[in-house]
Amino acid sequence: MRLHVSDDELATCVSCGLCLPHCPTFRVTGEEALSPRGRIAAIRAVHLEDAPITSEFVSFMETCVQCRGCEPACPSGVPYGHLQDGVRQSLAAQHRITPRWQRVGYSFLPRHRMLLLGSSALAVAQRLHLVPKRAGLPRLPLRRGTAVQSTGGDVWMFTGCVMDAWLRDTHRSTTKVLDHLGITYRTPGSGGGCCGALHTHAGLTDPARALAASVMASMPGDAPIVVNSAGCGAALKEYGHLLGTPEAAAFSARVKDVHEFLAEHVDRLHPTKHLGRVIVQDPCHLRHVQKAHAGVRAVLAPVAELVELDDDGVCCGAGGAYSAMQPELAGQIRDRKLEAIARAGSGVVASANPGCAMHLAAAGLVVRHPIDLLAEAL
Repeated sequence: MRLHVSDDELATCVSCGLCLPHCPTFRVTGEEALSPRGRIAAIRAVHLEDAPITSEFVSFMETCVQCRGCEPACPSGVPYGHLQDGVRQSLAAQHRITPRWQRVGYSFLPRHRMLLLGSSALAVAQRLHLVPKRAGLPRLPLRRGTAVQSTGGDVWMFTGCVMDAWLRDTHRSTTKVLDHLGITYRTPGSGGGCCGALHTHAGLTDPARALAASVMASMPGDAPIVVNSAGCGAALKEYGHLLGTPEAAAFSARVKDVHEFLAEHVDRLHPTKHLGRVIVQDPCHLRHVQKAHAGVRAVLAPVAELVELDDDGVCCGAGGAYSAMQPELAGQIRDRKLEAIARAGSGVVASANPGCAMHLAAAGLVVRHPIDLLAEAL
């Protein structure tokens, strides 16, 4: 069967194995089939040799966290994320992955009012002990406060879906820092409520493209687009690839992670408080996809004693919906991250992605967004 992958991209892998130490599923299982090299071999067998799509093949693909930690380690520049997206698109079209309940759930993400109501109901269910612990959710907010209001047009501030429903405080922290710098901001217009990252990861490419077009229309012009969720930022920066149009590429070029943006203005920050030790955890989509993780250090260095982990940025196991869909593997991967954090000693953990923050907080850690910390220091 021909999969939705590029023959040229598939051919770039030379099976050297340098990716193996950077793959979280290989590290916890030791199984070649659960490594990038092993998965690419399976993709080649199906795509080029007409091997059947078996349940084992589907499992190999579904158990990938899509952290893309293999990409910076690869000397051949294999675009592994693109290959995974294409394979999942093919499997989802055959309904081999992404069950109906998941597709229905994802359809609510762009419907912001329904998402907020559903999130509030879920928070109530949590308080009534109706949400099982295996769901891996931290304590969700019953009240989220007022939404961010636009103040001007210097930048667009992308607020997203889950980020606005569960971590709106971080949006307010972002506005506090922007206000401190005298930078005005606008929130997206109608249609800008969901970036489509989870849809892309699930192989729902057509809905993801529709959401991308809607998001682009919600933030016209040429002002920078500031994003405080690493996963959303990575998705927005890849619209050029997702849609394949010059307009999408130009839109993606405007997108900046909030720390990447603030790093250019760090000399104008005037903190009044030092926060002590802060352990930095790099979300994969900030470190491996956006390659913008240095910005976190730039904005936190003036206000905290930064502590680095010794695991070379290996994934924490959150992976968007991965921790819900693959809880056993996600837990094993997280255990390794918890060990690295324990070796780092005491201190609050800073993580710039909601999925990572919630996944680690569900294990009992105190996790805060770097922008929340910066706002506190100001």
